[in-house]
Amino acid sequence: MKNELCVDLELNQVIDRNVGDLSGGELQRFAIAVVAVQSAEIYMFDEPSSYLDVKQRLKAARVIRSLLRSNSYVIVVEHDLSVLDYLSDFICCLYGKPGAYGVVTLPFSVREGINIFLAGFVPTENLRFRDESLTFKIAETQENAEEVATYQRYKYPTMSKTQGNFKLSVVEGEFTDSQIVVMLGENGTGKTTFIRMLAGLLKPDTMEGTEVEIPEFNVSYKPQKISPKFQHPVRHLLHSKIRDSYTHPQFVSDVMKPLQIEQLMDQEVINLSGGELQRVALCLCLGKPADIYLIDEPSAYLDSEQRIVASKVIKRFILHAKKTAFIVEHDFIMATYLADKVIVYEGLASIDCTANAPQSLVSGMNKFLSSWKFTFTSSLVFINMYA
Repeated sequence: MKNELCVDLELNQVIDRNVGDLSGGELQRFAIAVVAVQSAEIYMFDEPSSYLDVKQRLKAARVIRSLLRSNSYVIVVEHDLSVLDYLSDFICCLYGKPGAYGVVTLPFSVREGINIFLAGFVPTENLRFRDESLTFKIAETQENAEEVATYQRYKYPTMSKTQGNFKLSVVEGEFTDSQIVVMLGENGTGKTTFIRMLAGLLKPDTMEGTEVEIPEFNVSYKPQKISPKFQHPVRHLLHSKIRDSYTHPQFVSDVMKPLQIEQLMDQEVINLSGGELQRVALCLCLGKPADIYLIDEPSAYLDSEQRIVASKVIKRFILHAKKTAFIVEHDFIMATYLADKVIVYEGLASIDCTANAPQSLVSGMNKFLSSWKFTFTSSLVFINMYA
């Protein structure tokens, strides 16, 4: 049992490390293993997908489902709707006012429970707990052919970068403005390295003695980990970083209001919660004028509803501003909703990886999933079935 868990959760490579030296993802997989290895009647997991990439999330979900036996059951709190869809036999929806009160519904079937959450309405109690329904429809990403023809096209060359024992090879590709490119790959496959090369922050290795020329781009970057150091209220931070944007009526209505930034304006930045920091960081990233917006894991620390809102904010902003976004996202539903094109990373994480050229959403997702022989069709069907 222990050996199987170590293989399934990829813990063999860190088995000799001190727990205090583990990264967020490694610690999460270790915590899941500690619970799974025990003999119990009830297993409880609170947000098991946090810090894990897509592959690790699905492996962890399989481990959690394997704990179901005739004399046991499992309770999971989860914000990634695709993982929730895969894991669940029944779903309880929670609603209320954050920090004030919460109500838990009776269990529903998976489809019915997710529909109730997205609709914001409990039919069995004739109760509406949200004014508007939430939708995740692929149809919103479809583009008009005549409009696409007017987009500015950009190309980047074949290139590579070696850092220590890690080598990243990038296949030549192109992208346009008003387009979101989602990068799919495990942690440690070089997604940020690729973007840093596009931004001119890293120089590619020379090829046959010749330097690789990359078009110059102005980049706005939201990192994966956010460390608040600003000692003043959010209002002062926005004023110092994006003075023109945060006072512009269009930016206020399209970005700040949906992300509920206005209610945070007078709070000290260092006192914000993880989700509040994430929303402020997204606002800062989109408020900076740039050619390319790099957004690393925008779903981190956000609940399911906030993830949908953040996705719509990003998609609307990129389309209207006629810019390009490269997004790293491990929430499968969010990645599927956001993507116009997909870059699939292949190879051995932290050793030798290849970033393929941008391709269509369907072919990219199929390539990504088939590369490690894992069948996970429900998330793609989910968007049309539940929304």
